Amino acid sequence: MSPFSPQICGYVIFAVGIYLKMTKDGNQLTNFAHAGVDLMIAIGTIIMVLGFLGCYGAYRESSCMLLITFILLLLIFILRLAAGILGALSEKTVNDWVKKRLQDFTPLTKQPESVKQDLEALQAKLKCCGIINGPGDWEKPPPSCYCRGTDTTDCKSGIQNTPCSTKIIDLMQQNMQVVLGISFAIAPILVSCW
Repeated sequence: MSPFSPQICGYVIFAVGIYLKMTKDGNQLTNFAHAGVDLMIAIGTIIMVLGFLGCYGAYRESSCMLLITFILLLLIFILRLAAGILGALSEKTVNDWVKKRLQDFTPLTKQPESVKQDLEALQAKLKCCGIINGPGDWEKPPPSCYCRGTDTTDCKSGIQNTPCSTKIIDLMQQNMQVVLGISFAIAPILVSCW
């Protein structure tokens, strides 16, 4: 295996993290849902730096630098593995945390106009209405809550019934699957480099 493999893995983790960060919509309501992506960018950066230090240590034939690089990469591997397992096993806790964070945005009538606009954009994009209680979160549901076209899956009386908290949790789970998939796919490469 090439001495550049950990560094390449760091580039891949970093690049996927940046891609996921750039594809989010910048909505105030969903910013917290991408914490795993920020962590992925940080881990990718650290692995890139450690990969460089490992290559430099190999070039200089410094056993001390190589040992430090090995220990730090092993520590990161163990922490990533533990975080992945905890993230996969504690889904209900994460769902409750998301709902609690979103509860801070209710009642909607007391929120600034920017939050209302972000919610309306989110409702139109995710085909949902309200934050926690569906259309009941609004005094009068805005146009973004109304069903459009032929998608009447969750419509009742022409209004979307699914609360946006459900759709945001689904969005987080999709992002988490990508993060976990990349992390666990790269783990054997990092282990084989040691």
